[in-house]
Amino acid sequence: MVAVPGVAGANGAGPRRKTSSKRRSRAITTVTLLALPVLVYGAFIIYPLIRVVGLSFWHWDGLGPATWAGFENYTAIYEDDRLRAAFLHGLALIFFFAILPILIGLPLASMLIRSRAPGLGFFRTVVFLPQVIAMVVLAVAWRDIYALNGPINTVLGWFGMRMTEPFLGSFTWALPAVGFIGTWVSTGLVTVLLMSGMARISESYYEAATLDGVGPIGKFWYITLPAVRAEILVCVTLTTINALKTFDLVYMTTSGGPGTSTTVPAYEVYYQAFRAGSVGTAAALAVVLTLLIFTINLVVNIVGEREKK
Repeated sequence: MVAVPGVAGANGAGPRRKTSSKRRSRAITTVTLLALPVLVYGAFIIYPLIRVVGLSFWHWDGLGPATWAGFENYTAIYEDDRLRAAFLHGLALIFFFAILPILIGLPLASMLIRSRAPGLGFFRTVVFLPQVIAMVVLAVAWRDIYALNGPINTVLGWFGMRMTEPFLGSFTWALPAVGFIGTWVSTGLVTVLLMSGMARISESYYEAATLDGVGPIGKFWYITLPAVRAEILVCVTLTTINALKTFDLVYMTTSGGPGTSTTVPAYEVYYQAFRAGSVGTAAALAVVLTLLIFTINLVVNIVGEREKK
């Protein structure tokens, strides 16, 4: 058979055209499917963020004309004692929202996973219950618990330690009292997340450790804890975000008081914008708070990735 020049090229062009057409069709489909989510994300997330950043460079009361402020709103955060204290209080809440729940949740999750006692399913539900109830409802309930005639003060009275002022009205105890509510709420979430990680640990590891004479503390330290590093990382990330952006809990329990002893960044954003009439300062606070949350969680994730290696 005599080869005809160009025939082979012509025969091979068909499959290439079909492949190119399929790729083009997939690209069009991908762009079409992503277009709506990207537009919604841009309209409701990206644009408001850009708008907030823009407002942070102006003096504006929300009604009248705005005047250029430059970086004055940002410097005010550092120079104003109230605003500076708000960030310090937010960082202090990380201890109650993140560190304490993890310290409590680790042994609690371990006991719930390894115990065979009856009624554990009900107890697991009770532990997670604070995550289901709205924070406003919880805040109102705890406000009554912390009252002078509340159950906590009543029990303290049995031991001669009754408070003469409400916990939430004390300059000394108001912030720890608010933080303890956060501990109570976060412990359920942390426990459930840790339980999901511990459930994947093979029982053979514990059996081998028992044969080697390792006790319960050793099993927890050398088997359980390394196996749930990823879950601990998730817990730290979620609870840190909750600690720094908490608003409804503070608003419903203390409104930042007494004085400014429990004011936090998220509450200050509301206060500066709607009470003090300083929208620019509120926007600057929101920007700094966003950057702070992003930075802390970035560091946590970087450290977590290094630990995995």
